[in-house]
Amino acid sequence: MASVSAWLPFVRATGIGWVPIARNPIPPSPVPKDKLKADSKVKINVSGHVFETWRHTLDKFPDTLLGSDEKEFFYDEVTDEYFFDRDPETFRHILTYYRTGKLHYPRHECLTSFEGEMSFFGIQSDVIGDCCYEDYRDRRRENQERLADDQVEETEKRHPCETVREKMWRAFENPQTSTPALVFYYVTGFFIAVSVISNVIETVPCYRTETGRTPACGEVYELELFCLDTACVMLFTGEYLLRLYAAPERVRYMRSVMSVIDVVAILPYYIGLGITDNKDLSGAFVTLRVFRVFRIFKFSRHSQGLRILGYTLKSCASELGFLLFSLTMAIIIFATVMYYAEKSVPKTHFTSIPEAFWYTIVTMTTLGYGDMVPATIIGKVVGSVCSLSGVLVIALPVPVIVSNFSRIYHQNQRSDKRKAQKKSRLARIHMAKSAYCNAFLNNKRKIEKKLLAIEKAGSQDEMNLKDDELFQLQHHHILTCLERATVSSDVIADGDVDVMMALMLLL
Repeated sequence: MASVSAWLPFVRATGIGWVPIARNPIPPSPVPKDKLKADSKVKINVSGHVFETWRHTLDKFPDTLLGSDEKEFFYDEVTDEYFFDRDPETFRHILTYYRTGKLHYPRHECLTSFEGEMSFFGIQSDVIGDCCYEDYRDRRRENQERLADDQVEETEKRHPCETVREKMWRAFENPQTSTPALVFYYVTGFFIAVSVISNVIETVPCYRTETGRTPACGEVYELELFCLDTACVMLFTGEYLLRLYAAPERVRYMRSVMSVIDVVAILPYYIGLGITDNKDLSGAFVTLRVFRVFRIFKFSRHSQGLRILGYTLKSCASELGFLLFSLTMAIIIFATVMYYAEKSVPKTHFTSIPEAFWYTIVTMTTLGYGDMVPATIIGKVVGSVCSLSGVLVIALPVPVIVSNFSRIYHQNQRSDKRKAQKKSRLARIHMAKSAYCNAFLNNKRKIEKKLLAIEKAGSQDEMNLKDDELFQLQHHHILTCLERATVSSDVIADGDVDVMMALMLLL
């Protein structure tokens, strides 16, 4: 081996055409003790499960527990291993993180337990791999929502003496909390439906036999529909003012979407009261009456499905923005090409690029009204490509929207199921306590009657009692004495404590 290492410099020198300076081979560099120690194996005992790894594997991440000197606090010199009283199943994934640099989240593990192990070993959540991060984020969101619901319930329990505003706001947001709130909830929903239906009916033609004309029902039954609309608007106005009064943050509530919908729904009525005699503004009033249709959005407070749809659209804002941007680009491109392809055709409908926008939009959404049709071969080819492009562009973000809707829907279903289970459990506990208390009170009344009868009759009746009945009577008598002693005096002497302890031992 030494001869080969001695001739190796000359072979290299011959290859490049120069003679090395050193005639003797260079000895191998000594390996430092720190490197030998870094390449040694480390035993980690996690609740009886022994894991082995290289020390340099742990030293890759010095900011964590196993990669820093803090792990020496858990070193056992007798067994020559590090002992951690933690979950061995989760530690398997943590050790994989030291080997690969990516932490994988197991779906079957509890999120709170997994985060507790991460916090103990000093690992941040941003190192979770891309393959598991979506599941981790969804589970974390569900856990936060569940904790938020529990905190709301605990807050309601801790503060039974709420102010009037807090009670009103809780009744508006959670109608199931009380019967009056639930009644107001259904009454408001009924008036919303009546308002929307009356808005539709007033445009229906009503045939008049005496005149032979068919004016709109809004003109025939103007007074009746006005009174009905007035009643609905009065209720909506009262609801808005009460919500504004009870809102914890009034400015924030006024800027919310539902507050804007409430104002837009009732504003045309009050504007119409002020311009009824002004003929110049009557046209503007007719335009404002269109905003009454926004009352239908008030159903979102009464429909769980509409709220889920709103949350879905909000969570898919980026995907919808991408869809709108892609459609806008495609519409401009295809409308421009279609205009230059059809402008030479006599009596063409594609007189300008904005005119071609309508054909492009209808074609990309696969509606195809047929009012604008290309005549040239190039125009037909462009129209075909436009139709296929519209199908592809619109279909791309649909799976993401459906996935988000399904996720939010299942989260809401789990939340409702959890609340129903908790409510039924509390009801069963209340019923059990009520039944136990009633049985205890009935038994107490019977024993009190027997004690009074024994005191009146004398000791002869006491001798005739069975042992069980006599024991129950003595037990009840001792409890009665203890109750009287605790009620009569707040401070008990040491001797009295000994007497009471003796009585409790007798029980």
